[in-house]
Amino acid sequence: MNELFGVLGLIASVTLGASIVFFLEQKKGKALIKPLLSFSGGFLLAIAFIHFIPEIYRNNTESFGIYILIGFLMQLVLEYFTGGIEHGHVHVHKENKGNLPWGLLISLSIHSILEGIPLEAQFHHNPSGTMEIHNHSGIALLLAIILHKIPEAIALTTLFVKSEWKKANIIIVLAIFAFMSPLGVALGHFAPFILENFSVDIILAIVVGMFLHISTTIIFETSEGHKFNLVKLLSLLAGAFLAMLMH
Repeated sequence: MNELFGVLGLIASVTLGASIVFFLEQKKGKALIKPLLSFSGGFLLAIAFIHFIPEIYRNNTESFGIYILIGFLMQLVLEYFTGGIEHGHVHVHKENKGNLPWGLLISLSIHSILEGIPLEAQFHHNPSGTMEIHNHSGIALLLAIILHKIPEAIALTTLFVKSEWKKANIIIVLAIFAFMSPLGVALGHFAPFILENFSVDIILAIVVGMFLHISTTIIFETSEGHKFNLVKLLSLLAGAFLAMLMH
């Protein structure tokens, strides 16, 4: 897969999520969040165990469990500021209507940039000068980011609409957010030269920890009365099955 198409896919995922809210009624958009979240949650959890954790330990002799734990805890801290929008929570506070939620946007941007850094390492130069993904893990990581950005963008757009923002302001903020993961890809290209003995696997381990937190939260919070309805259960299993097919 060409690098340009990968970056366009990242941007398109946010565009698609926002479009669902703009072109459908808000209730219909919100109705899509839970099955999409369940699907992405199953996919994120499965690829973490099938692809990335084995890859991290295969490439590194030292224990990287600490970085996975750091990612898990970091996501917990970030969600203090985002209010859990990564897994579909939309909380509108009257005092925040019309105001830019800086804490939320900065936290989501940090999360998105970190996701993009290890993605760049999955691209390889061809003799023609282009860059392509040649391994399943790279495609899995790209797809994981895209899949959970769609419901994330739906929730974020719904929050802005309910906060009575002007559509032009919503589009500007979403455009900035859409470019955060591509910015991470760009930073991933230069990071090894900026930091001596830098290992992109460290960032990947942190991202895996974040994936584990998001996916497990999605799995348990998509239940009502501690029971899955059929659509959510099938969505979760479908996401996990897709990850297994990519192994």
